[in-house]
Amino acid sequence: MTSPNLPRPSPDWAYFLDVDGTLLDIVERPNASRVSPGLRRLLAGLDDITGGALALITGRSVADIDRLFAPSTFCVAGQHGAERRGADGRLHRQRLPDERLRKAEHTLRRMVVAHPDLVLEDKGMSLALHYRSAPELGAEVRKIMRGVLEDVGEEFEMLTGKMVVEIKPGGRDKGTAIAEFMKEPPFRSRMPVFIGDDVTDEFGFELVNQIGGHCVKVGEGGSAAHLRLPHAGAVRAWLGEIANQGRQPGDAVS
Repeated sequence: MTSPNLPRPSPDWAYFLDVDGTLLDIVERPNASRVSPGLRRLLAGLDDITGGALALITGRSVADIDRLFAPSTFCVAGQHGAERRGADGRLHRQRLPDERLRKAEHTLRRMVVAHPDLVLEDKGMSLALHYRSAPELGAEVRKIMRGVLEDVGEEFEMLTGKMVVEIKPGGRDKGTAIAEFMKEPPFRSRMPVFIGDDVTDEFGFELVNQIGGHCVKVGEGGSAAHLRLPHAGAVRAWLGEIANQGRQPGDAVS
């Protein structure tokens, strides 16, 4: 059973879902994540009953999300809003000085060679350095990333998450991505529901609070979200209940 404090689902909800730590359990290395057939069916069911008003709001790239969830495709905001694919299928991407980011990548790869427990994730428009397997290196990772930020320039910013530090395009975040979705069909005029687990999701929580939606924080820690679920398994269970309630009589239950 999910938390009794969660609101009763409504047919007019639009769903915005973080991926890692929210839909998927956290793993040591991002490329080790796997999406079960059951989760694909669950999201496809929610997408169907909302008329497509479901979007994945993630730090991963859009290409990586498509790989993870193939053959299903969803509306998605990738790299913390730096790229976004709406219901019309068009991909919007922020323009950035790529040559500076490539130089920063080389710097960080040298650090990974010196510290093999670190994981560098090159997302195309952003660079994330994970230290989950080497938490003692957290201070050094933050220091090197601050230096990288100075090199790449003011178009970028540094973002810290759970055992990860990222250099990403500035001026975009999960909140701006949700705001853009809410201006477009099929999200327009619906009530936004955003579920996330990390400090990077707080931008989305703040935006959804401002427009009167529901925010669900996964796990512990301070948050602008007013609702809670304990872990990704509870998120999947709650979304499964919602999907089953939204099915028409005679629909197959996966």
